[in-house]
Amino acid sequence: MATPTVTELTDRSREIFRLVVEGYLASGQPVGSKRLAGEGGLNLSPASIRSVLYELESIGLLAAPHTSAGRMPTEMGLRLFVDGMMQVAEPTAQERAAIEQRLGRPGPIEQALEATSAVLSDISAAAGVVMVPSREPRITQLSLVNLSPGKALAVLVGEDGHIENRLLDLPEDLPASTLEQASNFITARLSGRTLGEAVKAVRQEISSGRSALDEASRDLVERGLAVWSEDAARRSVLIVRGQANLLDEAALGDIERVRQLLDDLENKQSIAELLESAREADSARIFIGSENRLFALSGSSVIASPYRDREGRVVGVLGVIGPTRLNYARVVPMVDFTAQSLGKLIG
Repeated sequence: MATPTVTELTDRSREIFRLVVEGYLASGQPVGSKRLAGEGGLNLSPASIRSVLYELESIGLLAAPHTSAGRMPTEMGLRLFVDGMMQVAEPTAQERAAIEQRLGRPGPIEQALEATSAVLSDISAAAGVVMVPSREPRITQLSLVNLSPGKALAVLVGEDGHIENRLLDLPEDLPASTLEQASNFITARLSGRTLGEAVKAVRQEISSGRSALDEASRDLVERGLAVWSEDAARRSVLIVRGQANLLDEAALGDIERVRQLLDDLENKQSIAELLESAREADSARIFIGSENRLFALSGSSVIASPYRDREGRVVGVLGVIGPTRLNYARVVPMVDFTAQSLGKLIG
């Protein structure tokens, strides 16, 4: 069924549809004709309202979950509302200041990312997600320290002062001088490069025959650098906070859907792939229910927005994941503003 446009609805149908959607998003419950007649400010009888509700249901914008329970928007109806009728509520000056303060507390960027996911969870009353920026450290020093026969510790020091350690398997008969030679080679020739640049430079120098390293040292240099690339591929790329928000009172009547959503949130790789589809967007993208394969069963919505570094390059995506009754008008601009605020902190 093709989605109707807003202009195809009569003024009366459009107003009743708007009231049903806003009532559902506010309460999570279907909206009935008596409530619309009593609270909606409509100069119509319940019978007239029911007639319009039936028409909206027949064209796929509303659904009745039970025989006499009132109506709620379908995914098609929510899409029509979000794209054509929603009036966004921009964050107030106080809300903007509060977000910037929480994100801008002194500390490493990882702390800001954690704070961002928590902020997103708080403003949406759902789950907040942040895709960690793909940020390769530039090398200041890489030391290889012998621990025991067959084991060494690779210590990487980045230009930002960040230190990481990795265990490295070695031939048991490898002399200590080989570790020292490899460490000196990396630090002297590759300082200031990213890991990707370092690996490329090493291979070019070795393949050209310009390297003075012996075979054992060359192998150790490549393995010492590659251990970080291998680890990064396995590392989680998402920070997810606020799953407990999904277990609210309104969710108790649909606990199976919530269980499915919580299971989906554990599939971080699939969530990352979904968020990746929002990287090229100018502002927040909204995925409603079955519009995305991952959350089709749980019937959940995703609001995602890219964030950029100070040079305007997209370095990650953040957003919220929750039930389709998210307060889109409030959450969408808050997600966009949070993305802008985080971007100011990314070097």
